Amino acid sequence: MSGAQGSAPASLTRAQWLAREPFTLMLGAGFFGFFSHTGFLQALEAAGLRPRRVVGCSAGALAGGLWSSGLSGDELARELLSLRREEFWDPGLPLGGLLKGRKFNRKLQQVLARSGARHLHECRVPFTAIVHDVVRRRTVAMDQGRLDLAIQASCTVPLMFRPVWVEGRLLVDGGVSDRVGMSAVEPDERVLMHYLPSRRRLLRPSRQAPPAEIPGQRLMVITPDLPRVTPFRLDQGPVALRRTREHAERWLAEPVDA
Repeated sequence: MSGAQGSAPASLTRAQWLAREPFTLMLGAGFFGFFSHTGFLQALEAAGLRPRRVVGCSAGALAGGLWSSGLSGDELARELLSLRREEFWDPGLPLGGLLKGRKFNRKLQQVLARSGARHLHECRVPFTAIVHDVVRRRTVAMDQGRLDLAIQASCTVPLMFRPVWVEGRLLVDGGVSDRVGMSAVEPDERVLMHYLPSRRRLLRPSRQAPPAEIPGQRLMVITPDLPRVTPFRLDQGPVALRRTREHAERWLAEPVDA
């Protein structure tokens, strides 16, 4: 994708442009796209870039939340690359979803124990999880409360996982109403977005299309040719991670008007 145009000298690389002022990192929804998001985080770290805050939705909440808690990109990659389906696969009677979500939450707590962050306000980098309130039918940007529940709720894909009760609210995947987390950013906020195109044909065209870039304000990265990663194709996770990291490293080294 192209970068900002007309707002900085052509001699600046995208990495240099991002380093000039604080920016918010947005990691969007995309089923098992947390492998790809992790590769993107590794590329940012390699370039010495650190966002002022992170907004994550669904797969972006998993990668962004764990990274914001204090795990490095490499530590997060090791966790994900060793992930086995039986660590989160706990089917039960269909009460709103195929999986109970108990194993998923247990795994989240195990990983978060390494960073020591139990609540959102304890994150090394401020983090906001995008979730969807089923009863009120609206998007909620969570920046307070238990970190494990915020990540789990944002990752609760309807029909795959049972909805999560958090402080009296019935919550599911934030991608239901806001795939990228635009509801959590200000109109003039300086943003770097890692966008994962949806493969779901049932989504309305308006929800499939990525937000437009805004010169001098919003940059977006889309990694081409990502493999499809699912609970039954976890072997494709390392491929998605590597391709994204390599693409992002090249993208960051290019001039802002490329």
